Amino acid sequence: MKKNIAVLGAGAIGSSVSADLTKKAAYDVTVIDQWPAHVEAMKAGGLRVQMKDEDLRIPIQALHLCELASANLEFDIVFLAAKSNDSRWMAEFIKPYLKSDGVLVGVQNGMNDDSIASVVGRSRTIGCVVELQAELFTPGLVQRNTTRKGTWFAVGELDGSYTSRVKEIAAIMGNVGRCDVTSNIYGAKWTKLIANTMTMGPFGLLGLRNYEAAALPGMFDISVGLGRESLAVGAALGYRIEPIFGLRADEFAGSSDENLVTAMKTLMSHVGGGRTAPIHDHIKGRKSEMEFIPGVVAKKGRELGIPTPFNDAVTEIDRQINSGALKMDPSNFELLKARVAAA
Repeated sequence: MKKNIAVLGAGAIGSSVSADLTKKAAYDVTVIDQWPAHVEAMKAGGLRVQMKDEDLRIPIQALHLCELASANLEFDIVFLAAKSNDSRWMAEFIKPYLKSDGVLVGVQNGMNDDSIASVVGRSRTIGCVVELQAELFTPGLVQRNTTRKGTWFAVGELDGSYTSRVKEIAAIMGNVGRCDVTSNIYGAKWTKLIANTMTMGPFGLLGLRNYEAAALPGMFDISVGLGRESLAVGAALGYRIEPIFGLRADEFAGSSDENLVTAMKTLMSHVGGGRTAPIHDHIKGRKSEMEFIPGVVAKKGRELGIPTPFNDAVTEIDRQINSGALKMDPSNFELLKARVAAA
């Protein structure tokens, strides 16, 4: 039976997923978003996704949030492609339109699955790790910086079981990029969170492209320091680090530091030319989701008695950018180094 699919959140990631599912797989996809101009652009002219190897233009069935109530739709699968800040209210919003045997898949960074499951139920929640870098500043136009070959997902049941539905989700997401099924979705998501704290965290304070930020003198040591803290907190929480980004087990079998660097370098090979997500948020005047990435490491570290000075510093500087007390600027790197040294 043909599945009714919703993509809730048509930012750069959600739009990229929507375009591929509509064009390549010919699914019945409804895109729902809160940016009125973007929805209107998709309605009028479809969605354009520019990639290194393709310029994709595709008609899209798009709805404003307020239009869903009268659209008379129910969904078998909802891909929630929103920032962590929006996870809970969006899960509540879509709950009445998710079939009783439907599933919600959080195509997000951060550890949001338990929060989502508390709204729609654990039996209707599937976890997902995502590696797809894209940018969206113009309504209806996405710059996708990772090709389909460089795009990677992992999906998994929260209880670690292999089920027919998780295999089906993997097959669907395989139209967007490589998609693996994991029995360790929490560990896989925490491993991605570690990689994000090492890159997205400090890079997002500066406004630079990823390769520019990575090349700054001292950035490598900062990144490794962030990763060590995130790894220690994850281990204390019981998460098992595992190969991600399509890496093989033998490529991820070194020391802890070696594995951190492998994950970071692999991530950078996919997204080096782009700008990380917090930069997009700060440019648009929106609050970033760093509270849910280095902020989670810092919060859990305090609860567990594990010092996290690197993640504390990134979280605090990002908070000041969000509040307007600081501007996103390369000079924040010196502030970051000073805060870490003082701690």
